[in-house]
Amino acid sequence: MADRRLQVFHTVARLLSFTKAADALHMTQPAVTFQVRQLEEYFNTRLFDRTHNRISLTVVGQKVYEYAEEIFERYADMENAVKQLTGDVSGTLVIGASTTIAEYMLPNLLGDFKSKYPDIKLSLQVGNTENIVSMVEDNIIDLGVVEAPVLNKSLAVTLCHTDPLVAALPKGHPLAKKKTLSPADLFQDNAYICREEGSGTREVINTYLQENGVDISKVDVAMELGSPEAIKGAIEGGMGVSILSRSTLDKEIQLDSLVVLPLTPSLERPFSFVHQKQKFRLQAMNELLSFACEYCEQQK
Repeated sequence: MADRRLQVFHTVARLLSFTKAADALHMTQPAVTFQVRQLEEYFNTRLFDRTHNRISLTVVGQKVYEYAEEIFERYADMENAVKQLTGDVSGTLVIGASTTIAEYMLPNLLGDFKSKYPDIKLSLQVGNTENIVSMVEDNIIDLGVVEAPVLNKSLAVTLCHTDPLVAALPKGHPLAKKKTLSPADLFQDNAYICREEGSGTREVINTYLQENGVDISKVDVAMELGSPEAIKGAIEGGMGVSILSRSTLDKEIQLDSLVVLPLTPSLERPFSFVHQKQKFRLQAMNELLSFACEYCEQQK
């Protein structure tokens, strides 16, 4: 409904990148450039300065961007008001989640949400925490769900719940008879299987180890794997030990295929929702955030 040229310009101006804007808008870069040039022709002036593969807003471009912010905020207010009056909640939402959350937490949450709001279309993208935060920053996804602290203070972060992490060992391991394990015990003479660089799980575990006197550079890392399922398979095969989310281990505990022990001191990490701080959001996004927070509260 809003002017497409202005929408494209607003995205480019916010990201200061034609390439990132093209990804966020699911357009080709030439199409984005064409829309911006049309708007520049309409105003008969340049909106961007382009130098050395970088762009910046001109004085006029900055003024157009400020008005565009107001226009889209009022547009979202109007759409939300109409949908509240008519009871219609619809639209498309793109959600991003780190691997553990996408595999073990979101299926039930999104299934229940879809049952309540069948007219909202949902799309899920999976990546590690670093990738998900980057996609939120670039507005490629509407909402991210991540498993590590988010340092970007320009993003809104809402804690969902805390997730305990535990030691996982092969059956018959010498440490299996212990009731709890310290980090020093776990890593003494044991090969370690860990998540890949950029994983929120890895970041949280590394911080925990450093705080508890374990020199990460001296840990015998046998493998780096990209998912909890791959790590569990490697442990079952006797290739090493690991630290995993307790929520990923229900099946293995029932089948008695792994030894799962609490850590001393205990280790927990946050599951958080992360999204842009802009004041204007469509009603579908507001409903998803509200529903997800309530759902997580019920799971405690």
